[in-house]
Amino acid sequence: MAVVRHSAEGLLQLASVPERVLSEVIAEQLHHTQGISPGRSERRSWDRSLPVLARDLVEAGLGGVEMLLEYRLPLTSKRADVILAGVDRHSGDDAYVIVELKQWSQAELYEDDADLVIVPGMGDQLKLHPVLQVRGYCDYLADFVGALEHRRHAVRGVAYLHNANDLDIHDLYDRVEDEWTRLFSQSRRGRFIDYLRAQFAPEPGAPAADRLLSSAVRPSKQLLKVAAAEIKDRDQFVLLDRQRLAYGLVLHAVEKARAADSKQVVIVTGGPGSGKSVIALSLLGELAERGYPAQHATGSRSFTETMRRHVARGSTRTKAMFEYFNNFTAARPNDLDVLICDEAHRVRETSANRFTRATERTGRPQLDELMAAARVPVFLLDEHQVVRPGETGTVADIRAHARSLGLAVHQVDLDAQFRCGGSRAYEEWVLRLLGLNGEDPGAWTGDADFVVTLAESPYELEGLLRGKLNAGYSARITAGYCWRWSDPDGDRLVSDVQVDDWAKPWNVKGDRAVGDAPPSALWATLPGGFEQVGCVYTAQGFEYDWNGVVFGPDLVYRDGRLVTVRAASRDPALLKKTVTDQQADRLIRNTYKVLLTRGMVGTAVYSVDPKTQDFLASLLPDG
Repeated sequence: MAVVRHSAEGLLQLASVPERVLSEVIAEQLHHTQGISPGRSERRSWDRSLPVLARDLVEAGLGGVEMLLEYRLPLTSKRADVILAGVDRHSGDDAYVIVELKQWSQAELYEDDADLVIVPGMGDQLKLHPVLQVRGYCDYLADFVGALEHRRHAVRGVAYLHNANDLDIHDLYDRVEDEWTRLFSQSRRGRFIDYLRAQFAPEPGAPAADRLLSSAVRPSKQLLKVAAAEIKDRDQFVLLDRQRLAYGLVLHAVEKARAADSKQVVIVTGGPGSGKSVIALSLLGELAERGYPAQHATGSRSFTETMRRHVARGSTRTKAMFEYFNNFTAARPNDLDVLICDEAHRVRETSANRFTRATERTGRPQLDELMAAARVPVFLLDEHQVVRPGETGTVADIRAHARSLGLAVHQVDLDAQFRCGGSRAYEEWVLRLLGLNGEDPGAWTGDADFVVTLAESPYELEGLLRGKLNAGYSARITAGYCWRWSDPDGDRLVSDVQVDDWAKPWNVKGDRAVGDAPPSALWATLPGGFEQVGCVYTAQGFEYDWNGVVFGPDLVYRDGRLVTVRAASRDPALLKKTVTDQQADRLIRNTYKVLLTRGMVGTAVYSVDPKTQDFLASLLPDG
């Protein structure tokens, strides 16, 4: 793992060289090792905080302890400020202390909530308690780094508010009773130095750092493989930073709404793999344990049915906690304390569909039904995953409807990435490729934690992924909706997806298996799913290790950019005359955004259009 590292003594010497600004040196090293270009405020914090920590270590006689700076937690884009690596003073084994450096001079609990913090001078934006933040890092590191398996005791955490006096942060200490984490202020610098001496022997920490950095990273706990235990055991997932902030904010809103007999709306936004569904399931488990009426709902049949199968396996009662957005048309107001709307970008204009009786078509907005059903409706969404006409799950739509009802809205934007190997670079590359962030496409420059490759043919694409499948990884092939989708021919599927002489069927349409092909809702999770090509409506919301994407003729390279070809789409939703060309363009681009971001380890791509294939080859020189 590439990381910036210095001994405490070495970093202190670096900081004392007048002609070299410490932050500039670290910024250069971060850019070289991780491709990160930190902002100005982040650089300023290094100049003010890192020398303080290095000086404390040297004063403690621990100048040889290794400092791993801006350490990226495995399989995420989240970075810990510093990990100290050294020799345990008592056992002689490797020891690690994660240090979260805060420059706050004041902080107080938010309305006496032990998890949330307000920092004067930083507006009204809520912060997660720094001890909870660093405790999450410790738990996550112990969960994912092989060298720490069965050695949770080797990782400890410190929140160091080196600019604050005790009197200015006194109530933050109420959250510190824990054997693994500590909180220190400027007033307690002496105690911090004693703490460091108690953790580390005065020996070089480089070997311990080497072992941490070279350790195998255990595969991420995929949502559906552990969801069965999640409702009963929230330790299956570790919530980090803004995930924990969103979780705490919802719980706080529930308590407040119950006490005041009021309503509040919470919006949580984040890209694919940012942890939205982990937050949803963690909340559902906690709320159930507290005895608060709560339900989980989505607009995706595949996602809801998979939740019912894996989370509620064997429990009819638990299955009832997972519903669809259109199940709340007749719900009584505030029957629930919380309604968790996962995949909320799939909220539709109304709950009516072709099966709805004319007498039941009220025209009532689905957003209104969902907001009415609970004291605290929670919407978890990614606006770049709106792929069907009539989907209204955007921040603007939700805020506007809440405003019309006079409801307060709280919003948390997740900033971490857990899918795609935690590669923020890959997510940004996809957005640029598809023209979704206003920037031109660029070459893929690589990421040590994620693989992107170009297949020369659909046979090569399938062969690559089948090899990964045989090696024990999960793998699936998806494609743009550019081929007809036939009904089964008896007990076999029709191979509709054809590229020259290569052909495979789409996944099953319905809820019943066809031969060895699993039902639509289980295509992403049952072994037989690899033999069919997944559609966006089936793949959305799921993840697998290796991801193959076939670009159809609906997205092609012409005149220096990727353009959409609406006429090449076979998606019935785009055939409607009420859908404008501008809307169709956005929906097709969002479709490929969803398809390209399902992989955890790597993605292989292939285009049926020769010019597009050449364009992709120019961006993927190693493909």
